[in-house]
Amino acid sequence: MTTTLPNLATTPVDVLFRAICDIPSVSGDEAAIADAIQTSLATYPHLEVLRDGDTVVARTHLGRSSRVVIAGHIDTVPIQRNLPTWITHDAAEGEIVWGRGTVDMKGGVAVALQLAATLAEPIVDVTYVFYDNEEVEASKNGLGRVAANHPDWLAADFAILGEPTAAHIEGGCNGTMRLDVATKGLTAHSARAWRGHNAIHDLAPVLAALAAHESETLVVDGLAYREGLNAVGIHGGIAGNMIPDAATVSVNYRFAPSRSGADAEAYVREVFSGIEGLTITVTDLAEGARPGLDHPVAAAFVTAASAATGAQVNPKYGWTDVARFSALGIPAVNFGPGDPNLAHADDERCPSSQVIAVHAALHAWLSSDTAATGKASS
Repeated sequence: MTTTLPNLATTPVDVLFRAICDIPSVSGDEAAIADAIQTSLATYPHLEVLRDGDTVVARTHLGRSSRVVIAGHIDTVPIQRNLPTWITHDAAEGEIVWGRGTVDMKGGVAVALQLAATLAEPIVDVTYVFYDNEEVEASKNGLGRVAANHPDWLAADFAILGEPTAAHIEGGCNGTMRLDVATKGLTAHSARAWRGHNAIHDLAPVLAALAAHESETLVVDGLAYREGLNAVGIHGGIAGNMIPDAATVSVNYRFAPSRSGADAEAYVREVFSGIEGLTITVTDLAEGARPGLDHPVAAAFVTAASAATGAQVNPKYGWTDVARFSALGIPAVNFGPGDPNLAHADDERCPSSQVIAVHAALHAWLSSDTAATGKASS
């Protein structure tokens, strides 16, 4: 059965939002929604539509002096009996849409789709990117794949990622690193424990160091990024009557974008430097991204969005794909509907008013001279 979207140009963005949410698209199963997006956008003559796997890119070619990317991922985490969507009404927030993807992040996708369809002549050239596999391991990420296979598709002066920010602006993002901190012991029968060496017991000073650690808050380009260093898992043990000969505590470090990955690793090693017998291995690393709000195009966007919606500018504590744009030399911010604290929750929900507000802010900015400030891009 072919999945279709309602008319992008004539359907109100809040109605389109719910229709997109009702298309299941758990990571690895985005083909149906990608097909629907590609088919719908291909009907608009002002757009060039490209595809790599289940990532769809649509862009204008108007010869403007600047180009902006508006991007969002089309996948969600697994459904937990929370599709199809349903609606409630709140005296303060009005209509609220409940269900998987309502926060992370099909509101941003709906906004981008309607902008792509209705803005035939934006004041800047715009590249819209709808990508797959954001919610799983980085090696599968559709934006990363396009950056590797078709970097020219992403060339721009500024990027906006529609991740949930409750219609505020979140600049840059913290980096994230995962490390395994391992100890080595000697196996013995637990009735004769003195003949062995307990590797799990050797983790005690590691856990004590983590519990005593006070995370820093670092100011980067005027935004205060709060760091975090935490144990997120413990592994060890062989059987109920054996002394364990190996144990590992998994550690996650969320680090400010002023630190490089190398800086972050050195910092963690210093935290554990007084503990002997440890093997520390980095298992995953994603660099952070500086806010880049001093770039003229970014500054113009902040001014316009703040005027349109009262949006405040905050740091992004979690890692997002703005870091991929930063690695390409493109300043980027997060700006989208939905409370990020509800992302991935079984009671995920988003007020329709936030989808409408984000759409209105971006539409007004892309239709005004303020978006044109900045250097030209190819």
